[in-house]
Amino acid sequence: MKSLLGASKAFFSVVFSDRHTGACFVFLAVLCFACMFAEFFAPYPFAEQNLAIGASAPCAEHIFGTDILGRDVFTRILYGGRISFAVGFAATAVAVLIGSCYGMVSALSPRRVDSLMMRLVDIAYALPFTILVILLMIIFGRSLWLIFVAIGAVEWLTMARIVRGMTLDIKSRQFVAASVALGQGFWGVMRLHILPNLIGTILVCATLTVPSVMLLESFLSFLGLGVQAPLPSWGTLVKEGAEYMLDAPWTLIFPAFFFSATLYCLNRVGVKLSAADLRRFSK
Repeated sequence: MKSLLGASKAFFSVVFSDRHTGACFVFLAVLCFACMFAEFFAPYPFAEQNLAIGASAPCAEHIFGTDILGRDVFTRILYGGRISFAVGFAATAVAVLIGSCYGMVSALSPRRVDSLMMRLVDIAYALPFTILVILLMIIFGRSLWLIFVAIGAVEWLTMARIVRGMTLDIKSRQFVAASVALGQGFWGVMRLHILPNLIGTILVCATLTVPSVMLLESFLSFLGLGVQAPLPSWGTLVKEGAEYMLDAPWTLIFPAFFFSATLYCLNRVGVKLSAADLRRFSK
């Protein structure tokens, strides 16, 4: 608990150490809050259609305009952001959980077991992601939960490699050897030495994984394999906007702007954290 509290304090101190990164974090926090509570901020239901007005340009009633079916673009951006953020955070949590456990177990196992486990990771890396998702959806059907699992089941591979490398480095240090010599068991070493020193690495990797996951979800939705209508996501909104780009450019410009700005801010925060001294997160 103390390690987690220390990591949180170090996180905010690093993020707000310069104005640019701090502004990016504030933008993400405000946007994420608005998307999570879209019912209170959206002026219309996300599926409400008004075929009488069709695709109308931005105005006082519809600040971002409406799409071809007369649905409010601002409302659909908020609800779409909720799904995109949910997929990003949930799939990242799956990747962190699986990858961290797999990487630590591999690093702390005998050499032959470690080698076998990492060869399995190499094989999994060679599998084509899109085909894997298509097969999963054919077998289990299209589901938002399946998207969480499918993306998380691919993204954990990188996490496993990074955590394994860090665990091997920590395991070779003298304070771990001294702890083992004093009779500390496997779980004691994990709890007292390995996990506290991995928090910084896991936090940075998770921050950089979220935009990657959101981009994958949008790519799947753009191909028609992700979130299905009438639920919006930023990927589906960009796909729909691209189809009517010449007649109603605002249906593409606004969703693409929010999606691009979110990815930029997430990457900015992640890069700032990765450039910081990771030992600050383990105090």
